[in-house]
Amino acid sequence: MMLSRAARPALKAAAPLRTFATLREIEDRLKSIRNIEKITNTMKIVASTKLNRAQRAMQESRKYGQTSNTVFEQAETKPLEGDDKKTLIVVASSDKGLCGGIHSGLTKCVRRILIEKPNADLVVLGEKCKAQLSRSNAKNIQLSFAGIGKDIPTFADAQAVADQIALLPTDYGSIQIVYNKFINATSYEATPIEAYSEEAIVNSPNFSAFEIDDEVLGNLREYALSNALFWALAEGHACEQSARRNAMDNASKNAGDMITKYQILFNRTRQAVITGELVEIITGAAASEE
Repeated sequence: MMLSRAARPALKAAAPLRTFATLREIEDRLKSIRNIEKITNTMKIVASTKLNRAQRAMQESRKYGQTSNTVFEQAETKPLEGDDKKTLIVVASSDKGLCGGIHSGLTKCVRRILIEKPNADLVVLGEKCKAQLSRSNAKNIQLSFAGIGKDIPTFADAQAVADQIALLPTDYGSIQIVYNKFINATSYEATPIEAYSEEAIVNSPNFSAFEIDDEVLGNLREYALSNALFWALAEGHACEQSARRNAMDNASKNAGDMITKYQILFNRTRQAVITGELVEIITGAAASEE
């Protein structure tokens, strides 16, 4: 297909316009990535600051949880099992994202437990795991809580959750709290811990050695559940801040790599545009001399 002489100048003029548009697109993309890098860097700094506070709170919460565990270990307390005994699984997550796979790890752990105990009931703390478990195990969810993870968990928060769990009509033989166990600043693990029912405590082989009155047994059970929840929430919060810091650090590094690549592309494209313009000027000058 041959172009007329009138169409050829228009074709030549269209090529630089497309190149300039590409330059503008690259420049806009660079600006967008730089803004993302600023945001992720800021979030990394905030998460690092919160992590220090969360780790201090985690150390304090461990004293509560480990003290209760020591009592139950000495009493040789075991969860009750049987066809007539149901299991309650309490999932300690949060409402916030942008922290890697910390919530999906909890969900996978819960689903593995539900394969063995499909009739177990769920209490979910936090909207993230609730959204994930609702897609596959909505019928198991008996109770859920929002507003988790806005700040460092307190014992009062754990006690409020324990009070609501105590109001559930089912008498559970086993109560498992699934939380993220803090290993170090770069790793964590979804772990279940046992929070024993009142009947399980009474049936402990060495329970009589503690000389606990029957009137205060219910209070002991609720207090132990609150201790375990406080431990799980505080440790999970520290894991979340650590995971968010690592995720934002990786995002910042990826943004930096993309900025470098787009900057090289921008420079090469700009150089090509300048070279093309110089060729046109030289060609035009040579044609005018002729």
